[in-house]
Parts: sequence; C-alpha cells; structure tokens
Amino acid sequence: MFDYKKDFPILNQKIVYLDTAASAQKPLAVIDAMSDFIKHDYANIHRGIYDLSQRASDRYESARETVKKFINARNTDEVIFTHGGTESANLVAYSYGREFLREGDEVVITELEHHANIVPWQVLRKEKGIKLSVVPIDADGSIPIEKFKTAISDKTKIVSFAHVSNVLGTILPVKEITALAHAVGAVAVVDACQSVQHLPIDVQNTDADFLFFSGHKLYGPTGIGVLYVKRALLEKMPPYQTGGGMISSVSFDETLYAEAPLRFEAGTPPIIEAIGLQAAMNYVKNIGLDKIAAHEHSILKYADEKLSLIPGLKILSNAGKKSAIVSFVIENIHSHDAGTILNNYGVAVRAGHHCAQPLMDSLGVSSTVRASFGLYSAMEDVDALAAGIYEAKKIFGN
Repeated sequence: MFDYKKDFPILNQKIVYLDTAASAQKPLAVIDAMSDFIKHDYANIHRGIYDLSQRASDRYESARETVKKFINARNTDEVIFTHGGTESANLVAYSYGREFLREGDEVVITELEHHANIVPWQVLRKEKGIKLSVVPIDADGSIPIEKFKTAISDKTKIVSFAHVSNVLGTILPVKEITALAHAVGAVAVVDACQSVQHLPIDVQNTDADFLFFSGHKLYGPTGIGVLYVKRALLEKMPPYQTGGGMISSVSFDETLYAEAPLRFEAGTPPIIEAIGLQAAMNYVKNIGLDKIAAHEHSILKYADEKLSLIPGLKILSNAGKKSAIVSFVIENIHSHDAGTILNNYGVAVRAGHHCAQPLMDSLGVSSTVRASFGLYSAMEDVDALAAGIYEAKKIFGN
C-alpha cells in the first residue's frame, strides 16, 4: 500500500492538503536532518579553519554531490545553490542573458510560463531590445512540438520553458525541445520547479543547458533552489551578485572571482537549507520517483473522473501528458469563494491566477481553483474535495 502520510507530522491534524504545487509539506526525515545539523554541525562554511566549520563545509558540499546525482549532472561544479527557483531564473537572465544577448536576438517562451520565466526576459527586452516570442497552447492545454518548430528561428538564442505547467500540469518534452534549440545554436533553459518532485530528471540525457528548481516543492525547506548549468557555459558567465564567498582576491584596484560554482554563491549561502534539501532528495529517492509518479497519476486520474461528473465544473486541461495538477472553474462561483468554502471543510486548495496571468488570459478566465497532489495524497482527499465543491454549489444555489 502506498501510504506516506505518517511521515509528515503536519498532516496529523485534520486537513486535506491539496496545494503541493505551491509548496510541499516536509517529512520528518527533513525536519530531523536540519535539526541535527543545527544542534551538532552548524557553522559558516568555506572560511573557518576550525573543525566545526570544516564539518559544516563538508556537509554542505555533500548536499551538492547529492543534487548532482539526483539530476545526473556531470560534476558538482555544474550545481549552483540559490535561494529559490525565482533567483535561479533571474541568474540565467541577468548573467548569461545580459552577457550574450544582443538587440534583435529572440528568446522563445510559452504561454504556460510562471511569471518568474516571463518578467526577467521582459526586463532584458526593455534593456537590450531583444524579441520575446511566445509559443501558444492548444485548446486542451498542450503544446505540440510543431509549434516550437514554427517559433524557433535562426534569430533564437534562448528557448526557456516549463517542464511542467504549474497551472495545467501539462508536461512538455524537454529532450525534443532542447534538440530544436540546439539545431539553431540556441541554449535551452528548463524550469523544473513543477517536475523535479514528480518525474526523474536527467540533464545529460535531455542535454539541457540550464535547469532550475526550488527545494520547497521537493519536500525540502524554503529558501533554497538549484540551478544546473553546463560547465562550458558557466566558465563564460559573469557573477550575478558580488560579495563574500564569491571572490578569489580583492584589492582596491582589482577583484578576482572564484571558480564556479562559488562565483555564483555570494554571501552566506543557505547552509541549513542545503542539508534539508539533501534529506528531501534522499527521502524521495528511497521511495522511488517512478513509484511516486505512478501513485500520483492514479490520484490525478481519479480526480479528473470524479470532478468531471460535477455539473457546472470545467477542468481546464485535457492534455495527454499531465502531472499531478488539476485546475478548474465552477459556473457562477468565483474561485476565491470556492477556495474559502473548501477551507471551511478542511480542504486546502489554491485559488487565483497562480503567478501565470498571461495563461489566464489565454484560457479566458481571471482565476482558477487548483488542486495539486503529492506523494502523501490519497483517493479520500479527492472525495473530500468533491464533497466540498458540492457544498459550495448548494451555498450558491447551483
């Protein structure tokens, strides 16, 4: 039986948690690992010559090695710790983008993107005169590969896209899109924030140039993200932020920067969070991403079937390949009202535009209710969601 709720202390209370896409809950293994590190090994890293600092440094770099193996990077130097997926996206745009994009160059994104993969490119469009090209979705929420073939041209320098949509759950083919980018000499940037906790990631197999994700969606702590960058690109990129930890030497005449990845980790990094992320990755790996994906697919299938039977409810994606997210609207009930009523029945969902307002515009709605599932989700959670929706319909006379 696939039942891991017991590993998550917060789920001992009476709550049906269906907002994992926003932030996953934390298993005891993560909580204990961070607590143990704080109790026994905490110190600042890479600077102290005393034993405690050395132990902390070793554990921090051990976490980097765990990330390398988790995504199958070639070496640890390609793994940068950031403070989240959003900072990772900004690092790509403002280090690589500012350095290598020129007026008239194109950046290709999709209608599925989170604001974090839209706004940085808009800033560069204003600064450098680049063109932002948007690949549209089909009516079912998917994007056929042919649309990428049409959008990508000889002027394209970057193709930046979500592996999994945070609103619709649509899964895009990373390897095929990356190959199209490379065919015209462009680089591929993959937002894996909604995929790394559900699907195996292999950066060598997909040949992605950049890939980023947040720790807190992978059952780890907030305040930490990962940016993978191919070594050959890293060596050409200037620092994104400056300060302690990212330098080799400083004088008033000249500053020499440290080698990657430390060149991109200015200041005190998220040390405790890195330990938590390592524990989260080990926890997920011990269960098995394939098993997690199969379990979540069964929950998603059940949710699609159950919610489709509710009169006046419209699910906004029927893409053939979907991850564990279902977004919907209910006739004559605003999403925020639905979310509030569901909360009254102990069901936690997200209601709003989900940091994807351009996608909302494309779908012709202002907001949706989003239920998102994790490895701790169960069929009875979907039953509770459906029951709460029926209660909302009664209140609004539907």
